[in-house]
Amino acid sequence: MNAAAFMEQAAQALTAGIMVGCVYGLLCVGLAFIFGIMRVINFAQGDFMMVGMYLAFFLATNVLGTTLLGEATPFVAAALTVPILFVLGAALHRLLIARTTGLRAVGLSAEGHQAQLILTLGIALVLQNGALILLGTSPHTVLTPLSSSAWEVPLLYDDFSAVFINQARAIAALLSLVVAFALFRLVSSTRLGKSLRAAADNPEAATYMGIDVDRAHRTAFAIGTAVAGLAGGLIVAYYPVQPFVGVDFIIIMYAGVVLGGMGSISGAFWGGMVIGLVQQLSTLVMPLQLQNAAIFAAFVLILLFRPQGLFGRNVERA
Repeated sequence: MNAAAFMEQAAQALTAGIMVGCVYGLLCVGLAFIFGIMRVINFAQGDFMMVGMYLAFFLATNVLGTTLLGEATPFVAAALTVPILFVLGAALHRLLIARTTGLRAVGLSAEGHQAQLILTLGIALVLQNGALILLGTSPHTVLTPLSSSAWEVPLLYDDFSAVFINQARAIAALLSLVVAFALFRLVSSTRLGKSLRAAADNPEAATYMGIDVDRAHRTAFAIGTAVAGLAGGLIVAYYPVQPFVGVDFIIIMYAGVVLGGMGSISGAFWGGMVIGLVQQLSTLVMPLQLQNAAIFAAFVLILLFRPQGLFGRNVERA
């Protein structure tokens, strides 16, 4: 392979890594709301994403249709999953998750983490097998002209090389970036965000200051669930959904959250971005089947030199 061809492939992989990394970053931000604020190890987060993918597919194909909104249909469908998943997250927290978190977890062994692991794993299994029974194993995706169209960006070093940017992925990446920034501003600059950070830092002290910790945790869990659903709705425009698709993403989410730094919303986004870049750039020198191996090799190397993650544990939780 000559130098020009390698540079073209590298530019293509870098572009794909940025687009994939933005969506991964949004997924990691949704998990960071739950993991960073509530200290809940949520194994069901990938399956909330799966529910969002199926909802977006159903809304786009059976409710909205492709003629009324045209090419914007999958993204409108993704937006409509947000209130549905928010209500689902709030209901699950009130009925189940609240029993093992917050001040109720103080008297439990290991501060309730064992119960949280079992509970969220059970929710994940119910969602997976429920989708399997109701919807079957056939993969589905929302096919639009954007999914099979790309912008051609010529490279400057010659007249023949170019980078192709898939339109559906590019719009999903841009929306992910906007939503992640909005969530960062929510946590860092609003009264709600301050109450969420207070509930995360010291639930007992927050209670003495008049903050409803249970409500703050419910809001964080609902937001995290809604963000996972939104990301799933964006992904289904170019990635097929099936009942166990969440398993492919949950480890990536946790790797991104830990890599970015525990408790940091912005760090979670950049952790997801790093994973997306490593995943795509690794294809230049490794077989496609070893993408995940490259991710965890980079993960281990970064944590060897910076155990606290990219943004560290001592940063502000925003």
